[in-house]
Amino acid sequence: MIAGLIELKRTGEEGLMAQLTSQLRELIGSGRIGKGRGLPSSRQLASDLGVSRNTVTYAFEQLAAEGYLAASHGRRPVVTVDGGERIEAAGAATSGVRSGTPRLSPWASKLKQADWPMSYLAQLKPLRPGQGDFREFPNEVWARCLRRSAVRAARRDLGPVNRPRLREALAHYLATSRGVRATADQIMILPSAQAALTLIAAVVITQGDEVWVEDPGYPGAAAAFRASGARVTGIRLDEQGMQRMPGVAAPTLIFMTPSHQHPTGRLMSLARRTEFLGLSRPGKTWIVEDDYDGEFHYDSRPVPALQGLDTHGRVFYVGTFSKAMTSDIRLGYLVVPPALVSALEIAQRHIGLIAASHVQEALAEFIADGHFLAHLRRMRRLYHARRDHLVEGLERHLGEVLTAEVPSGGIQLVARLKRGRADQAAVKRLVAAGVETRALSSLALGRPRDHGLLLGFAAWRENEISAAVRTMASCF
Repeated sequence: MIAGLIELKRTGEEGLMAQLTSQLRELIGSGRIGKGRGLPSSRQLASDLGVSRNTVTYAFEQLAAEGYLAASHGRRPVVTVDGGERIEAAGAATSGVRSGTPRLSPWASKLKQADWPMSYLAQLKPLRPGQGDFREFPNEVWARCLRRSAVRAARRDLGPVNRPRLREALAHYLATSRGVRATADQIMILPSAQAALTLIAAVVITQGDEVWVEDPGYPGAAAAFRASGARVTGIRLDEQGMQRMPGVAAPTLIFMTPSHQHPTGRLMSLARRTEFLGLSRPGKTWIVEDDYDGEFHYDSRPVPALQGLDTHGRVFYVGTFSKAMTSDIRLGYLVVPPALVSALEIAQRHIGLIAASHVQEALAEFIADGHFLAHLRRMRRLYHARRDHLVEGLERHLGEVLTAEVPSGGIQLVARLKRGRADQAAVKRLVAAGVETRALSSLALGRPRDHGLLLGFAAWRENEISAAVRTMASCF
């Protein structure tokens, strides 16, 4: 059994995908897996090793690209070289003779290893998670703001990278709506929230630093920190959110989504927030708070941001406009601890993570004229009703199959499968039937312990949600 030849270290510096790829390559090269032999399916090997199917799929794709495997959709991969061929190819690649295998820098190599496969379909389908309803966005109003801003931009010289009007507008909005404590100078405007994570990693992470992330959690965070050389450790969740690790030395950085945990939707308790802030106060640990959909809250007043509780300047606060407005806007923002503002701004300019100035100015106008808050109020009402409609439909048509966890905010929910049903197999059936969802187990950093479906409700009208739920029911 091939799984018995593989040993993955879950706490090492090297990621699971990189370890698996390297070990399979070595097994083929040594002749222990001979030419013409078929490997297990990605699902079977993932189950045998206790890793996500995405980890195995990506390893197979990498080895196929290198010429070690022949793989096609729906078929098990087959080894295409023997040991001698492998050693010759490896020697040629090292000497730079072999074309198509350029030598990468350590950063680029780590980034390639840390990358995660995009799992969403090219065409948007009902119940895709993480999606807002862009059909309801006031495009005509936004277009007027953009036109005016573009005309003004053509008449002036280049200004600051981070536009002052937008920084001031964001400082006021975040203070009143999320309890963030920051001056305008602490706010950086970036092309995305992912860009913010890349920038933070570039400035505060040194090779070998320990970073904690939620497990399950957002794979883009782990990828950004691993690419900078961090040893990333996944921390399990309980009902209060990310668990504290008593007796364990504090890491260099902790990444969390405390206001609406991704993907479970859990809210981190005030007591737990205080515990993590206590870790950062000795001055050795940074905390990155990702408030990716904090604008949407339904059942009660929103819990203030963790950043607003920080009195020692150790918390980064990350946000995006892609959920509240439209993904095409390509704007995110980062609230930086005062001591790091200068270093982050220098890095921003040199790396080139700069958002278009006329879009920044248009957004500043959109906020100042009240359009942004008016749009948010309207979407909260719509999304609240859609959340309740999806929960009601799941209970009525699929109550014997799954249990929906009702989030207090956000734009998606988790439905736990009953009786040990495999979530990745369920996702495959649903996608084939035209319902786009994501397996909770695919977001695990290590061995998956959580199985369920991640379902989006915000982007779909109630009749569309009803039709999707009926389709789901026919798949079980």
